Parts: sequence; structure tokens; C-alpha cells
Amino acid sequence: MIEQNTKLGIWLMLATTLVFAVQDGLSRYLAGEYNVYMVIMIRFWFFGLFVVVISARKAGGLRAAARTSQPLLQGFRALLLVTEICVIVAAFIVLGLVETHAVFACYPLLIAALSGPVLGEHVGWRRWTAIGIGFVGVLIILQPGISVFEPAAIVPLIGALMFALYGLLTRYAARRDTAATSFFWTGIVGALGMTSVGIWFWEPMASHDWAWMSLLCLTGVLGHFTLIKCYEVAEASAVQPFAYLQLVFVTIIGVTVFGETVRTNVAIGVVIVVGAGLFTLWRQRKLA
Repeated sequence: MIEQNTKLGIWLMLATTLVFAVQDGLSRYLAGEYNVYMVIMIRFWFFGLFVVVISARKAGGLRAAARTSQPLLQGFRALLLVTEICVIVAAFIVLGLVETHAVFACYPLLIAALSGPVLGEHVGWRRWTAIGIGFVGVLIILQPGISVFEPAAIVPLIGALMFALYGLLTRYAARRDTAATSFFWTGIVGALGMTSVGIWFWEPMASHDWAWMSLLCLTGVLGHFTLIKCYEVAEASAVQPFAYLQLVFVTIIGVTVFGETVRTNVAIGVVIVVGAGLFTLWRQRKLA
């Protein structure tokens, strides 16, 4: 029974990565045509509505979902996530999908490196070695010193650092709050925070682009739904390695839809980063 659930979890994770890859492609297109803040604001309106619907259906309803003894932490988590999304979508425009995700793939290594100082977890020499090797892969992707270094290449690295910190704070919040509470605060505070910024950058959108915007919102809801179901039927440590397949789907979209190319150094660097990331996930599961 457990094996069957794990298989189902893997398939759900594959579906999630595909949906999120499509979402990234839509975000790249819309943010290239309209203001980034406005696009993400509309996306979070739908996400916030989705969170309300899901929370209302759980035991205790919205009141139970919103109840927390650490509102500052939960609020900061939500604002950190929405800021990270703005950073990554901006990186899609200046670097493209392929190179942004190539650098962003290092976030599990950042989580492993920061789990000590943030959560007080022990990180052994094997994982530190994998972290070091992984960042060699990041340097291969960025190629500092090979030519005139492009400062924009640092943008997805900043986004990865922010997402890693968000993940660690989510784990920290889980010591006292349920996953439903963290999910509620992420959607509601994220929507409110993004609205306070994005509303000032509103601009008219062509009718055909509203169709793409609607699809972007639907992929956001669908992706989170499949991810929730994935973690319901399988252990996170068993399915998390398959999340790297989003990089494959994103690369296909970037090359076929947006005419991006995969440079040799990026391909080599990604193999090193993903390999190091998979090792740290394996070590974490083994120690757990």
C-alpha cells in the first residue's frame, strides 16, 4: 500500500512540475508585455481565493486556519515568498527561463547550508562537501571572469537564497503551526502585500492576454492542488527529487517557445548542481 502511494505521489509530483513549468512560461510572456508587479498581483488574487476555499473546507474553517501564535513570522514568510516570485519572474525577462532555473536549482543546497544557523540542525561533512561541489556548478553556470560578468546573473541566485530562507522559515513555523495555517497566511498576506504594490502599476491588458492571464492563474491553483495531494499520499523525502524535472520541462519551453539556447557551461553546471542537490536530499532522508 505504501509503495502504491509513493508511486502515485511521484506521478503527482511530475504533474506539479509540468504545471509549474507552464506557469513560468506564461509568467515570462506576460511579464515581458506588462508590469511584473501587476501580473503577480493578479496571480496572487486567484491564489488567495484558492487558499480561502481550501481553508474553509477544513475542520474549524477560516478561523482555525488563521489562528497562529507567531503572526510576525507567518507574515514575514508570506512577504518573502511574494518578493522572491517578483525577483524570479524579473530574472525570466533579463536571463530567460533556462538560465534562471539553472541557477535557481541550487536552492536545496542553500537550504542544507542554512539549516544549521537557522534551525540548529547538524550538517555533516558529507553534505558540506556536496554543498561545496554544488556551488562549483553554480560558478560554472555563471562563468565569472570568463568575460564581462553580467550582474543580472546574480538575480536568480538572490531569488534562490530568498526561497531557501522561505523554506527554512516554513519548517520553523511548523514547530507551532499546522501546514494549513502556514498555507493560509502565505496566500492571504501574499495577496494583500502584492496588492499594496501592484495596484500602483496597473495598466490596460489586451483581451487576448486576459486569456493567458486566466490560464496563468489556473496553473497556479492547479499546481498547488496537485502538490498538496502529492504530499498527502507520499512522504516529501520520497518525491522531492522528482521536483528537479521542472528544470527539464522549463528548458523545453524556453527552447521551443522562446528560442532560448542551452550553453555547454550551463548544461555541465546544472548536472553538477542537481547531482549535489540529490545527494543532500538522500543524506537528509537517510539521517531522518
